[in-house]
Amino acid sequence: MNMPTWHRAVLKVGSALIAPDETGTSTKYLLAIARFIIECHEQGKEIVLVSSGSAAAGRKHIACNQEKIPVVVKKAMAAVGQTDMMANWSRFFDFPCAQVLMTHGDLRDRARYVSVKNTLHTLLEHDVLPIVNENDALATDEMKVGDNDNLSAMVATLVDADALFICSDIDGLFDADPRIKPDAKKIPVVDVIDEKIYSLAGGTTNKIATGGMRTKIEAAEKATSHGIDTYIVNGRVGATFEELLNGNNPGTLFKRQQDPMSNKKHWLRHTLISQGEVLVDEETVEQLTKHGAALTAAGIVDVQGDFNRGDAVLVRSADSADAIAKGICQYSSHELIHIKGHETSEIAEQYGYSPITEVIPSNDLMILEEEYV
Repeated sequence: MNMPTWHRAVLKVGSALIAPDETGTSTKYLLAIARFIIECHEQGKEIVLVSSGSAAAGRKHIACNQEKIPVVVKKAMAAVGQTDMMANWSRFFDFPCAQVLMTHGDLRDRARYVSVKNTLHTLLEHDVLPIVNENDALATDEMKVGDNDNLSAMVATLVDADALFICSDIDGLFDADPRIKPDAKKIPVVDVIDEKIYSLAGGTTNKIATGGMRTKIEAAEKATSHGIDTYIVNGRVGATFEELLNGNNPGTLFKRQQDPMSNKKHWLRHTLISQGEVLVDEETVEQLTKHGAALTAAGIVDVQGDFNRGDAVLVRSADSADAIAKGICQYSSHELIHIKGHETSEIAEQYGYSPITEVIPSNDLMILEEEYV
């Protein structure tokens, strides 16, 4: 099957390909991938490489015989392995490579998000190969994306990519687990990502890896909603990359949406993590969903969670508990508890100052078509 044309792509390569025996980096599967990147470079196509493998590369330097590797040890492995992983990639290319490490904190802060975006675009303009990874050595639970599948989708959005290639250890998405059912059939094209598609996903058996088929589908959903064709392909088979260079689809193509979200709406929905919730009355639900209004304190019935000014929150219906919207809140949860249900004039009279009129401005509010957590 022929694939859509593309000029700029993000290529995600996981730990199972970089360190297949989990004891350090290896060239076993990377030669074909590197040749693909070189050929794309010679054709004038742009690649951003999202590479896992720092923790796996560092495992040879930090011994750990425990079945479940402690988080602090995994961070140390990532710190020492990051240079090995970069050196392993750099030796394949005669053009410069750049290391770009980030956490979710860099992506959820709008100013830092734009800064990362500008850096990546500048690197591409100067024919430098950006090699992106999560900063596992420093990321906390609150500040990490958690897996490089989803990170690759966020990066694809950052660089306005045409395509996202996610390398796996199987040929694509199947209608059953091919490791259990040998007669399982590969699904060549997915038009819509729904619960049926998610039900086909499994987990990962790799002790170092953090992803699995589910995270790859999550990444595909993020990318396709931004108008980016997404492929899951087998990175262990060299012929995969020959097929890609020939314009053929060797795996599963998740088709991009024809009416993609804007950059900011995509950032609100898919990048920001909700820190709390506000419950609103039915009249406010209608004002938000049908009239594009901003959220004010008057329509808020209850506040849940502990959040600060500038954090993302979910807006739910107090009657049905459905998620209505997601946005950036101008008040902390502590402040909202005191002013909920009050008109702006009442708040000013009670507290003796003129408050921020809108709890969530309309341009910082993303209406959700369905429940999204």
